[in-house]
Amino acid sequence: MNRKLLAPYGLKFNPFCAQIPVEALWTSPRIGAFCWRIEQQLGEGGFALVSGGSGSGKSAALRLLQARMANQREVTVGVLSRPQASLADFYRELGDLFGVPLRPHNRWASAKALRERWLQHLESALLRPVLLVDEAQEMVPAVFAELRLLASAELDSRSILTVILAGDDRLCARLETPELLPLASRIRARLRTESLAAAELLKCLQHLLEAAGNPRLLTAGLQQTLCEHAAGNLRLLMNMANELLATACSQNVETLDEKLYLQVFAPEPKPTQRRLRS
Repeated sequence: MNRKLLAPYGLKFNPFCAQIPVEALWTSPRIGAFCWRIEQQLGEGGFALVSGGSGSGKSAALRLLQARMANQREVTVGVLSRPQASLADFYRELGDLFGVPLRPHNRWASAKALRERWLQHLESALLRPVLLVDEAQEMVPAVFAELRLLASAELDSRSILTVILAGDDRLCARLETPELLPLASRIRARLRTESLAAAELLKCLQHLLEAAGNPRLLTAGLQQTLCEHAAGNLRLLMNMANELLATACSQNVETLDEKLYLQVFAPEPKPTQRRLRS
């Protein structure tokens, strides 16, 4: 949304869009505990899993985790942008992320180069490589298997890469299949993002409004109404609030209240049909 439209409301940014600053994201106690657990796991490597339904906060949890790890010394974080890629493109992206020239047509040489780079950094600079994979349910089985083998060394007694997989329930179902059970057994930390109670949604909404610079943008009644009608889904809550803000901007409405909510979301009355006389 155009900043000029947000200025009359005293907003530094749109608190209801997906691209809010990472420092403005709300951290629930469960997400905070998971991030702490991963920070302790960095020196040991291994796999972690973030799962949950659509709009439940998985990507936000990854953004928070990425920001916390970026503040640590001797940690390099790579984010896989194309989880659905083929094995050759998977190696190309890994090489780009970790600064290793790879030859995707020669998987043995590519894997050897990556592992040697990671081991060299682990032993000399104590650098910890981390790979984040969002929408991991889209990964092909061959990439899952290659990632498992890349991350281990010394007859599977040592993990040289920390991998955080994030995906919806399809990912959890795939991890239960026989071909991916070897990877599933290596998952050491798990975060399940679930529907939130209205009180938790309200905490998140109030945090975002405060971070954006106008905690009174929405009336207390409207905040409660939105949280009660969001079905426990963070994305749905943000979408409804964003629609209200866009409507208020277009109509030069100063106060976002329950009256505006009814105007935007109340169902239109069905036209009455006249009974025909016989």
